[in-house]
Amino acid sequence: MTHLPDPDRQPEFYQSVATKRFVAWLFDIALISLLCIVPIFLTLGAGLFFLPLIYAVISFVYRVVTIANGSATLGMRFMGIELRDAFGARMDLGKAIAHTAGYFVSMAIFVVQVISVIMMLTSSRGQGLTDSFLGTVMINQRA
Repeated sequence: MTHLPDPDRQPEFYQSVATKRFVAWLFDIALISLLCIVPIFLTLGAGLFFLPLIYAVISFVYRVVTIANGSATLGMRFMGIELRDAFGARMDLGKAIAHTAGYFVSMAIFVVQVISVIMMLTSSRGQGLTDSFLGTVMINQRA
């Protein structure tokens, strides 16, 4: 039993969510990239040698903090979408960590990412692999 909006009776909650997720993802990547400039400057450029690690840490912390404190990253908020758990509740810290960890796994394994994107584009609720596993869903925010 789920407490999420029914995609057949309330399609407005899921309308254009896959596209909005993609634009939000681009927004978040740009913001995280800008945040990575700070440690590079603070280390007088030495941080460039550790850029993948710096990017991963900043990205993980950014995603967990923003999702735990508003059920959406800043890109998601900009696009008017948010994550909800299977009970329709906002994400808490534990769920934000789990969702972000799932995102990182899917980004690390190309085939998993492709499967996740296909699922987002074809499932009735637009859920990716991590969403399906955790029972989360991305919906349009209520007006």
